[in-house]
Amino acid sequence: MSTWAIGDLQGCYAPTQRLLERIRFDPAVDRLWFCGDLVNRGGQSLETLRLVHSLRAHCVTVLGNHDLSLLAIGERRPEEQRRVNPDLQRVLFAPDSGELLAWLRKQPLLHADRTLGWMMVHAGLAPKWTTTLAEKHAREVEQKLCGDGYRKLLKNMYGDRPEWSPKLAGSDRDRAIINVFTRLRFCTPRGRIAFDEKGPPGTQQPGLYPWYEVPGHAARDLRIVCGHWSALGLFIGHGVHALDTGAVWGGKLTALQLDSEELRIVQVPGRDVPASPPQPRPRPVAMAMHKR
Repeated sequence: MSTWAIGDLQGCYAPTQRLLERIRFDPAVDRLWFCGDLVNRGGQSLETLRLVHSLRAHCVTVLGNHDLSLLAIGERRPEEQRRVNPDLQRVLFAPDSGELLAWLRKQPLLHADRTLGWMMVHAGLAPKWTTTLAEKHAREVEQKLCGDGYRKLLKNMYGDRPEWSPKLAGSDRDRAIINVFTRLRFCTPRGRIAFDEKGPPGTQQPGLYPWYEVPGHAARDLRIVCGHWSALGLFIGHGVHALDTGAVWGGKLTALQLDSEELRIVQVPGRDVPASPPQPRPRPVAMAMHKR
């Protein structure tokens, strides 16, 4: 029996199949953790979403920014839905779209397993959030996504303001929590997110830090696995294991075994892309070893 965490799929169905074959995934005994962003850009979002949905009894996934965007678009009028890219249109107008989106909406923003000693989010955690606080804030939004008011939440979640504060309420609070869990890369020591900074560490403006390196950040009692930041590449350090290695940009799709005493990483080639793929391009895979 093995538990594997897998980085952002983003509609890369063929690489996902190759990776499951490489790790010899057996749904009878194994379990998968998906780090969010199941859909968009990869060209096979419908097939990818159907695959993960078919494995739902044997996997857990957290919501990424692209997943939430798909859910929001799913609540719009058909004429508006036809303006999105063809990859997402195939999901929106599929005969099983309602079933797939209803399932996706009920996925968490954070998953924690204290027996394994791991937690999973899509992007990151605010500097002052302990594991317990992060779980509390995730549950706030998840309850609304699963409740009757989910349409209001999806409609009002867009925007870069306000920055996180414990004093926030209503839609502002929901938006700030979602931005932390699904869009965070760099931030200030006070937790203000730099949404426009998407390059690798070292390219950011002065006064900004990768979210896991902010001076004085809260201590966390679980190791963290995440995705979202393809320019970071494979990164292991500060108790964080970042697995988005740019499969959708022609990089690799990465799996990390969570229940192994040794660091066990498996990668397969990502999707084939044109000679000049959209920016930002991922940098070559780099890894800073995490010392337990």
